[in-house]
Amino acid sequence: MSVPPFILDLGPLSEDAKLVAKNELRETPEVVELALKELRAILDADPSIYYRTDDDDFLLIFLRPTKFYAQSAYELMKRIAEFREKYKDLLDGLLPEHEKDAFINHNVVNVLTERDDKGRRVLIVNCGGTWDTSKVTSDQLFRLFYLIHLGAILEPETQVRGSVVIMDYKGLGMKQVGALSPSFIKCRLYTPILKTHICGGKLPAINYSGKDWYPVIEEHIKDTHLPSNYGGKLPAINYSGKDWYPVIEEHVDHIQRWNSYGLVKK
Repeated sequence: MSVPPFILDLGPLSEDAKLVAKNELRETPEVVELALKELRAILDADPSIYYRTDDDDFLLIFLRPTKFYAQSAYELMKRIAEFREKYKDLLDGLLPEHEKDAFINHNVVNVLTERDDKGRRVLIVNCGGTWDTSKVTSDQLFRLFYLIHLGAILEPETQVRGSVVIMDYKGLGMKQVGALSPSFIKCRLYTPILKTHICGGKLPAINYSGKDWYPVIEEHIKDTHLPSNYGGKLPAINYSGKDWYPVIEEHVDHIQRWNSYGLVKK
């Protein structure tokens, strides 16, 4: 069954994704059961970090990217906790409403309504000429990126298939270059909950700066799954972050719970 364009796909894995999960992530009922049991035991034995352990679906967010090795999932959870602590000034208590203006009034982040040919979610970050740095700072870009990401990790299909980001630098000027903050650059280079294939390590990004870059994008995403804005065969993008904001806001309970996880304060 198809999913409406502006909604998170929280349904069960597609048949294709089930095969990917089995063949590439070791996801079988027996492996999943054992991994859940082991991860709960590891977390219960470590009072220095807090994550909920009463929800299988939540723990799968960390087990899928680590191919159901419980120790690796635990280490991922620690890295995420350390990441949030390092950037606590930007991330502590962050909710969609705090960046509502940037979401709906400034076209700096967008998510394609269609997945790519590998079934991945595609995020577009407009950090070139369309980015008005007097209205949205690079720290806000970081926060927007993070909020969208928290939504994406709820999707089982994305947990298995992964995500890819197009960094759109078209029209980049000194104003944008000068506005890039260390936190945004750090997030661009290392995002602990996203990975090349699945949500769990480094984030694949395609740098786009104009027509000459179409072949570069098509090395990663087939043109049959790209809008014409990026040299693809799909209709041009006629939506923006404004359309995605209600989707993220709808899952504010998840974001609030996520804000409670991490390192335990002494």
